[in-house]
Amino acid sequence: MFSHFFVFVTAQSIIGFLDYNSTEKEHGRPPVSYAQYLGSGDIIEALFENWESEFLQMGLYVVLTAILFQRGSAESKDPEVQHPDDAGYSEDMGADVPWAVRKGGWTLKLYENSLSIVLLALFVFSFVMHAIGGASAYSQEQVEHGASPVSVLGYLATSRFWFESFQNWQSEFLAIGAMIVLSIYLRQRSSSQSKPVASPHDKTGG
Repeated sequence: MFSHFFVFVTAQSIIGFLDYNSTEKEHGRPPVSYAQYLGSGDIIEALFENWESEFLQMGLYVVLTAILFQRGSAESKDPEVQHPDDAGYSEDMGADVPWAVRKGGWTLKLYENSLSIVLLALFVFSFVMHAIGGASAYSQEQVEHGASPVSVLGYLATSRFWFESFQNWQSEFLAIGAMIVLSIYLRQRSSSQSKPVASPHDKTGG
């Protein structure tokens, strides 16, 4: 996954660089260097606009799968089977359990929710970076058209920012919702995201 990420993000930056300079040429401005482009609002906005929706989707997915069920879905816990965490923790769990579990108290409480906390923190970080990069790119366009640049907070108040966000958010939740429902009836042999091929449709969980 990370190797694919690096390939595609590199390709995005190169193609974005070429497209950006093409636009600059059309407006009679000198081209920028690749390094300059990597620091521009154009690429920052494009990257974090997408990361924002991914981390929001996954953060909420982790939280909601802890409390909600979907009968027959491979993506859901089985409401009739006790989850290992529901049994609590004991002192004889072994030396290889995470340190936070042995420590207990607030450390354990934080660790119990650490996955969703980090994913949602990454969403907030990406949201802020989207606003910063978008404000820079939007301000450049405003200046080109004789208008005043906007601040980051000013950009948050524009319809453009929310259009960029919602066009990504809706697609992410559509995709994860489709996977939850389709995993009830469809299979992918040997995939951890699918129930075994011979499992009945009402079997819940992988």
